[in-house]
Amino acid sequence: MTIEEMKRKKQEKGYSYAQLSELSGVPLGTVQKIFSGETESPRYATLQALEQVLKDHDGMTTFNDCAAFSYGAVSEKKQGEYTIEDYFALPDEVRVELIDGVIYDMAAPTFDHQKIVGEIYRQIANYILDNNASCEAAVSPVDVQLDCDDKTMVQPDVLILCDHDKIVKGRVFGAPDFVLEVISPSTKRKDYFKKLEKYENAGVREYWILDPYKKQLLVFFFEGDIYAQFHDLTEPVPIHIYDGKLQIRFEHILKWCDGMNE
Repeated sequence: MTIEEMKRKKQEKGYSYAQLSELSGVPLGTVQKIFSGETESPRYATLQALEQVLKDHDGMTTFNDCAAFSYGAVSEKKQGEYTIEDYFALPDEVRVELIDGVIYDMAAPTFDHQKIVGEIYRQIANYILDNNASCEAAVSPVDVQLDCDDKTMVQPDVLILCDHDKIVKGRVFGAPDFVLEVISPSTKRKDYFKKLEKYENAGVREYWILDPYKKQLLVFFFEGDIYAQFHDLTEPVPIHIYDGKLQIRFEHILKWCDGMNE
């Protein structure tokens, strides 16, 4: 969606700048600069966050949006007030993430989504085993207490962890070294904007966002000179924390992407 299209959608839906800021998580000043033209080249993640608000579906469902969530004291709190204690008080069958005190509903992943996640995990795990590497890989659902506080608990699709001391009581306490998220229509805005900011600030070294609908990979290597790179999945993509020695191949994944629709 171009900025001109966003302006038209904003007018059609009657959003104010403040509403767009609140719904997208983009700072109000940034929203105003983008729509006024003052910012000529906004960050891709920022545009994605705004686009998801302006599209016909919201793209990010929070705990209070779901009428089925009526679990005593947990449901009586306001968004932003929830803690790890509330997170663990939910029934096991309820899958959510907690980010800065806000609980986000996580719909069950599709079969193709899980095939993609599993294939990338397989390639990483095989490399680690074949090279007797010290790091470990894990696939969702694994709880990651990202900020080491009581306000955030996420479940990345795939992670690599090199510090074994961060494994506490069966979950990761702190930032993994590498995180991959395979986006779905319900997680786009969260993965492109909210989690990008959280992962970078927490100390994740490398973050991949795979969009199977666009057959596109966005790689953030926070320790490198180039902050973000796009890949079209036609060639192997190196994982930077392994100095490029581990490369993920996407031949099978591209075929699975063909059957996925937003």
